[in-house]
Amino acid sequence: MEEMKKYILGDVCSRLSSGKGISSDEVFESGPYPVIGGNGLRGYSLRSNFSGECGVIGRQGAYCGNVRFFSGEAYMTEHAVVVVGNEKADTRYLTYLLSTMHLGNLSAQSAQPGLSVKTLAKQEILLPSLPEQKRRASILASLEDKIDLNNRINHNLEEQAQALYKSWFVDFEPFKGGKFVDSELGLIPEGWHVGTLSELGDIVAGGTPSKAKPEYYTNNGIAWLTPKDLSMKCYKFTSRGEIDITENGYKSSSAKLMPRGSVLFSSRAPIGYISIAKGAICTNQGFKSVVPRYAGTAYIYYWLCENTDAIEAQASGSTFKEASGSLMKSFPAIVPDKRVLDSFEEELCPILNEQEILEEEISHAEQIRDSLLPRLMSGELIMNC
Repeated sequence: MEEMKKYILGDVCSRLSSGKGISSDEVFESGPYPVIGGNGLRGYSLRSNFSGECGVIGRQGAYCGNVRFFSGEAYMTEHAVVVVGNEKADTRYLTYLLSTMHLGNLSAQSAQPGLSVKTLAKQEILLPSLPEQKRRASILASLEDKIDLNNRINHNLEEQAQALYKSWFVDFEPFKGGKFVDSELGLIPEGWHVGTLSELGDIVAGGTPSKAKPEYYTNNGIAWLTPKDLSMKCYKFTSRGEIDITENGYKSSSAKLMPRGSVLFSSRAPIGYISIAKGAICTNQGFKSVVPRYAGTAYIYYWLCENTDAIEAQASGSTFKEASGSLMKSFPAIVPDKRVLDSFEEELCPILNEQEILEEEISHAEQIRDSLLPRLMSGELIMNC
């Protein structure tokens, strides 16, 4: 194992500082340069203040201490700390190393809320030689490249799917040569009608086994999901949450097992997490999911994406808003002709299948990366490139 030398972080950086403030009227939906804050992309700008490779550390809030690698030209805001290595430290390696150090815990050591650059600069780190840093970083970078590529492909597929839904069911472009009729939601193609969400599928609520009985929970049982699980992983397809429930736990609660293809919709805390079940799964009471019946998975998924804001606007509650079962069941929905829905599902099926495969590859690469990361940074694992 190569010897690791002790350094102070500030001594191995050619830059360790936060970005600059930017006015809201300079942040746009598109533009030449991404605007990077503590929680990632904030929008785009016509000007930049950084070019090259760096680590980006979130300074405040829920993203305080989060670290990620950036390469390119961007506008870095005051909520992001920019880290660039000098002749002693490879920037990518430094980024990976900092991501293992739980930097968010340092915010309590600052005079002001958030992560202080001065506090960061004083942190002790261990580094191998520069060539060894580059070698270890390259191993992780190959996995990151695979993840990034799959994410880009998946993003393009999602744009295609959203465009098809909008074309068919918002703009009605394929049906403009036919007759349209009036409805409470405006003009719709003849043969369609305005019904309710419950006409498209069965609305299914969830349930939670008693937390006082640990025997109701297990690591390998019936898949069970909470909104928190979806907040941790932004995947379109979901197989299970952080913990499963046992057969007895399932029977003791109001949770209902739903089949593959069900569309999982969080109805409170918050409203609007949406995912597609990869297999049989149940949820806690924070969901009002839809099991496809008249319409298919693709139509229901994109209908919910399109109507989440409207559902939330009608939700009620004193502590936090909740979309009730009665609201979801009675919510107005355009009900297209069955042949149209079947054709749409046939068009979308290849896209959804490819997205599911891509997400599985992303998840596998992330698991390998997360397993290798601490071992490579500590020097415990020695690999030949």
